[in-house]
Amino acid sequence: MKQMDQIEQMEQMDQIEQMDQIEQMDQTGQTGRIKQIYKKQASGPKRMAWMYRVYIAVFLLICLVPSAGLFFAGEEQSSENREKAQFPVLSDENGINVHYLSRAGEWFEDHFALRNAWVSGYALLTGKGFGVSSQENVIVGTDGWLYYKDSLKDFQGSELMTRRQIFNVAHSMSMIQAFAKEHGVKFAFAIAPNKNSLYGENMPYYYQGYRTGKKNLDQLKAELETEGVHYVDLYGMLREEEQALHHLDQLYHKRDSHWNNEGAALAAGVVLSSLGQAHASYADREYEVRRDFAGDLDKMLYPSAVSLEEEIYYEPMPQFSYIGEVGSNFDPKISTSADGEGSLVMYRDSFGNALLPYMAEAFESAYFSRALPYYLPDLEEHKADALVIERAERFLPDMAGEVPYMEAPSVKAEELEEARAVGMTDLETAVQGDFVRITGKIPMESLKDHSRIYINVNTKDCYEAFPVSYKDGQEGFSMLLSKECLNETDNVYELYLSE
Repeated sequence: MKQMDQIEQMEQMDQIEQMDQIEQMDQTGQTGRIKQIYKKQASGPKRMAWMYRVYIAVFLLICLVPSAGLFFAGEEQSSENREKAQFPVLSDENGINVHYLSRAGEWFEDHFALRNAWVSGYALLTGKGFGVSSQENVIVGTDGWLYYKDSLKDFQGSELMTRRQIFNVAHSMSMIQAFAKEHGVKFAFAIAPNKNSLYGENMPYYYQGYRTGKKNLDQLKAELETEGVHYVDLYGMLREEEQALHHLDQLYHKRDSHWNNEGAALAAGVVLSSLGQAHASYADREYEVRRDFAGDLDKMLYPSAVSLEEEIYYEPMPQFSYIGEVGSNFDPKISTSADGEGSLVMYRDSFGNALLPYMAEAFESAYFSRALPYYLPDLEEHKADALVIERAERFLPDMAGEVPYMEAPSVKAEELEEARAVGMTDLETAVQGDFVRITGKIPMESLKDHSRIYINVNTKDCYEAFPVSYKDGQEGFSMLLSKECLNETDNVYELYLSE
């Protein structure tokens, strides 16, 4: 505003000088002509000042749209794969919220009016114009392909899991398989490959040159074989299928992080066949192609400008029924019934959304859960004949630190004869219903890549604990024991490691 005042003062000074000149020239008879020129000259600055005012007013109105628009348009639902910030409270029982303004700013960033349109416009500008992503979780590839950023480390082979972490995952699956077998339940473990593991040629060129050629998936596959785990190689199967003719151009969506219905049908068929479970074949089934699928990555990047892509719809689709109310196949827990045989318990992640119909159809009853940790009492509750664990490739490092809710298996005393006693740190116990969770850490210098972990309780009973890799790089153990196996107080725990 100071600048506007200065402009007006300068205009007034110019007008005074020009009027003086006019009075001096009035004697020559040129006054009329000069006044006409003066009017034209004077109108220029006035018009410019008016344009400045209009410009400022329009700018202020645009700035007000995101906030003032909340009162008229209301909030928009975000398509991002995260929880939106909650509006903060100014004070509570602990006093004044000193972070109120910063939290309010975070809330506004997630809720301002027309947010999806603004986000989409900026993403289109950066993505279409410069070939880069405006969303930190999405990678913009070539030829319309989008990729999930969390899969980049797997794609490049960077920050690989340690040999101990690989062992932890494989051996944990072996212990779960042994538990299932003890209860008469067939077991299968399957890893859903990342999209760029199968379709990496469309990743941006600046990521291509840093690939090491090493993969957690390859290392884990070898360790699972050593541990005798029933592993279903979906990566190998899908690579082979890519060489064959199929209904669409690919088995994964271009703008989603998951496989399409055809890829899911193929994956489910391989898993079911590995279990010896009778199931329908979709290889020669009639189908319809519709352009109606909105990808999760597309919705994250362009919430108001999603490009629908093709999806396969078999005719007829898998035949099964949901038990109870189900919002979508991404619900945390889903039960189904069908004309198949036996009962299934399946622990899965988002790749299981498309798998669910084809798996459900093959069993008389099925229970699908996204809950972590895996809750093994589900096998008895649902009278399971088969247990399937499906996990996305990008989550393999997380699995090294996860342990199921499963009672620790007992170990014969002879097992300790070839093991050595070592010290432990950070021993903790926590009551969980009728059980007690016992955890601790192991000195790194005492642990080998394939050491099994045994805990002798009160010098009389021995159990095998699940291995755990902690986020801080340390290694430890976790086991679940019934309260009946323990004293009320003064329990003694001794740690043994196998060679």
